Amino acid sequence: MSLETLQTIWFLLIAVLWVGYFILEGFDFGVGVLLPFVSKNEADRRAVLTTLGPVWDGNEVWVLVAGGATFAAFPEWYATLFSGFYLPLFLILTSLIVRGVAFEYRSKYGKAQWRKRWDVAIVIASFLPALLWGVAFANIVRGVPIEKSADGYLEYVGGFFNLLNPYALLGGVVTLTVFLTHGAIFLALKTDGAIRERSRALAIRIGLVAAVAAVAFLAWTNMALSEFNALVFGLSGLVAVLWLAGLFAVLKVREGWAFIFSAGTIATFVSTLFYALYPRVMPSSLGSEFDLTITNASATENTLTVMSWVAVVMTPLVLIYQGWTYWVFRKRVSASQISNPEMGMLDTVHHP
Repeated sequence: MSLETLQTIWFLLIAVLWVGYFILEGFDFGVGVLLPFVSKNEADRRAVLTTLGPVWDGNEVWVLVAGGATFAAFPEWYATLFSGFYLPLFLILTSLIVRGVAFEYRSKYGKAQWRKRWDVAIVIASFLPALLWGVAFANIVRGVPIEKSADGYLEYVGGFFNLLNPYALLGGVVTLTVFLTHGAIFLALKTDGAIRERSRALAIRIGLVAAVAAVAFLAWTNMALSEFNALVFGLSGLVAVLWLAGLFAVLKVREGWAFIFSAGTIATFVSTLFYALYPRVMPSSLGSEFDLTITNASATENTLTVMSWVAVVMTPLVLIYQGWTYWVFRKRVSASQISNPEMGMLDTVHHP
């Protein structure tokens, strides 16, 4: 297999990893932010967190693999991305750590004030990544200031505030509202009773806001392209159709179909961004001669070959295990199933 083919394959695989991460961790973030809005008491809150208990840590594996694959397959991309986007990525990493600790610690002590503080941590630590991932990816698509250094390497030369441009902030609003809607649909699918009804109502309201933001972002993306791309335009239209189909399914109380459509929307949206990038991995706003591409950011042919064999063996095992986890914990949860909710000493995040 040629080096050019391996480079394209690994670009596609990294895109698939990000698709999986945003679909799975997307509803995680949405549920975390919506925790105080769909819960009226401690039994509600524990029921909501129980829906995430068996899966949240497995969902985060996708971003670890995506980061590791980027480091190994395209080291120049990894180096430029993590140096230029250091502060937002640091905030995301810190949020993921705090969020994991909050899930584990909130039920370790019986005081209501203790649980309330960890609930606030869950909300904030879910909100920041949901917003900042959109800001980061929008900047990658738009292009950031990259130029050749004195020693011949391409490097990011902008500052933090270069990342806070209108296009990127709109991208952050899109991912935030999409993840909130996706999380509300997940809760409607996984819970029963009052929580289900509140989640369905929120999915419709937030979903309409997400639709407006996503249409504006995709229209801006299409207009920013150097020339009209029919496939990008078509994929943008498909995003809108899938999203509206998902909201219609919520109205018809078909939460399973709604979740499939919202997941399909996220998959198509992320795929559109990666397709618009290819063969670049990080465009430079200072000129196309400074673009990072799958060619000049790539590892060696031997490295990509070994990685490909490892992926062929390990990927099916990971998918089978995660699919099994979702199947085992597929039943709905309701607040009425939570016994002695005010005791707070049981780790309900891991034991639904």
